[in-house]
Amino acid sequence: MTISGSPKVFSYDIAEGFHYLTRVSLRKYTPADLRTISKNLDIVQREIRGERVDLEDILAIKHKNMRIQRINQALMVLHSYCKQRKIPL
Repeated sequence: MTISGSPKVFSYDIAEGFHYLTRVSLRKYTPADLRTISKNLDIVQREIRGERVDLEDILAIKHKNMRIQRINQALMVLHSYCKQRKIPL
C-alpha cells in the first residue's frame, strides 16, 4: 500500500503524535515506501532540531523535545522492523 498524501506531512504527523509506527502498521507498506518514510523522518528530524526556541520558554522546549522523541521512537521501530525482515534502508 502506498503512503496516502505527502510522506513529509506523514512524518510531521508522527512528530506531532497524530500517527504512530508499529510493527503491525508497517506491514502494509512496501520496501520502497519504508525507505521513503525513513528518509522523510530523517529530514523532519533535522528540521525540528534546527528550530530555534527561546531558552526561557519551557513549554516550547518541552514540545520540541517531545517531537524529537517521537521521531526517534518511530525511526527505531522502523529500523528494527526492516532489520528483522532483511529490508535494506
